[in-house]
Order: sequence, then structure tokens, then C-alpha cells
Amino acid sequence: MVNGIERPLDLLNHSKGKEILVQLKSEKQMVGTLLAFDIHINVVLDNAKEMQNNEIKRNVGLTFLRGDTIVFISPASTALKEEK
Repeated sequence: MVNGIERPLDLLNHSKGKEILVQLKSEKQMVGTLLAFDIHINVVLDNAKEMQNNEIKRNVGLTFLRGDTIVFISPASTALKEEK
């Protein structure tokens, strides 16, 4: 157990209210504050931004992402630090 995370959805619960990075099947990356998710990994992000080459491509704001379009989700602070 690392940081109180024993199951996959524990990471999402721990990330509520924090910024996350979402990689989509369409090769797009979204960064935003995780507001909510469900068992299908549908997620709601606030202040969402579409990212390209570690730069903001466009601001999307409040958005819903379907779980079946998501490849992975990572805490944004961890993912963005490693890419720099």
C-alpha cells in the first residue's frame, strides 16, 4: 500500500479536488481539477485545458470525459514534472 492506495479507484478518490492529467485515445491530453468520477471512469474536470507539447492548446473549462476514451489518468504534478 502506497499513500493509502490499495485499489485502482483509490487513486482517483485521493485525487479529487486536485489537478490530474488525462491521456485520451485521440492522442489528446487534458489537464484539469478532478471534480467527480464513476465506476466507468467517466470523469468531470473543472478548469480543463487541452495540452500539446506541455503547452496549453486551448481552455475548455468544465468538461465531462467518457471513460471509454481514456487511456490513462495521472496526478498532473507528477506527470508534468517528469516530462520537463
